Amino acid sequence: MSHRIRRFTAADQPAMIAFAQQLPEHDLLFLGRDLRHPRVVAAWVDAMDEGYIDGLVAEESGQLVGTAALVCDPLGWSGHVGEVRLLVTPPRRGVGVGRDLLEGIYVIAQERGLTKLIANLTPDQIGSVMLFESLGFRAEALLRDHVRDREGVYHDLAIMSADIGRETAAAAGA
Repeated sequence: MSHRIRRFTAADQPAMIAFAQQLPEHDLLFLGRDLRHPRVVAAWVDAMDEGYIDGLVAEESGQLVGTAALVCDPLGWSGHVGEVRLLVTPPRRGVGVGRDLLEGIYVIAQERGLTKLIANLTPDQIGSVMLFESLGFRAEALLRDHVRDREGVYHDLAIMSADIGRETAAAAGA
């Protein structure tokens, strides 16, 4: 089954909530907010309108099977840094959906002139860690017991980063 990558739009809000309902709660821990709530998705749309978030979705047969977001604060001290958030439904993992979304976010980051990308993951998300590493991300920090799930269980948070400024500059000079 092939997927199509496209921009996330305000009209996708109900589909995004339905998509998030399919995800294991553990996948949502690193987001900071619960994507299953309509107010969270509405805030995402507002942030897109204000230029703080760029979003992509992966669609198959009219259903969302993955999403990626690039979050940045162009007015902050780290305006050159974008945070990548990537989610794929369990049945569609390992078939290229996540890679295609991440590559799309990488292009958007370069278009926006960002020089560094970061991603927050729990270290036990081995497939995600390997995907990010294959696209140039490296482990940068580990925050012990940084996130807590609904049952009160604490989980470590790994921060990975990719320096895309050097790669972009090297490609321009080549």
